[in-house]
Amino acid sequence: MTTPDVNKLIVDQDATALLIVDMQNDFVLPSAPLSTPGAMKIIPTIAGFADACRERGFPVIYTREMHRPGLEDFGIEGHFEPPHCLEGTEGAEIVAELEPQTNDFVIRAKRRYDAFLGTDLDVLLRGLKVQNLLVAGVCTDICVINSVFSARNLDYRCYVLSDAVDATSPERQDAALLCMSHVFAYVGDTRHAADHFGLPLPR
Repeated sequence: MTTPDVNKLIVDQDATALLIVDMQNDFVLPSAPLSTPGAMKIIPTIAGFADACRERGFPVIYTREMHRPGLEDFGIEGHFEPPHCLEGTEGAEIVAELEPQTNDFVIRAKRRYDAFLGTDLDVLLRGLKVQNLLVAGVCTDICVINSVFSARNLDYRCYVLSDAVDATSPERQDAALLCMSHVFAYVGDTRHAADHFGLPLPR
């Protein structure tokens, strides 16, 4: 078992979507309760890459973790993290610099780390005839890796954008990328992805 060959993994480059995971105020803003250390720094990278995907005709899909204000759906997450991304609060909103555009898609009410669990993400991707997922967002070691594992088990071909994801620590960033690169996804940066998928990313 080795890191997949991207040329063999990605069969149909046109059947691709960009998945932006949980770039929400409660995970991104420095003052937030669960601020991801480098999340602010990856915003311009994600924004530019998303624009290139739109120009190429790739769907751009956002996920939003959200919990009911009474925490009825919070479960054991409460043993690990403080309340966050509550419905109706600014913390649950996608950061202003990455506001979804008219033809983008938003997966709302994601109650768990896994973007597929209890959402219509799989239904949407199949409706869009997507085979490949370019993955960006936070946290690499929590929601990103969980979602990539599920995507892989559903036979989506994942390309994780190493410079467009961030983790809860540099050590966990490296560990998560290493784990995903072994039989779960191809890991490369946005420049390599732009070249491989024919994206008009500015030089």
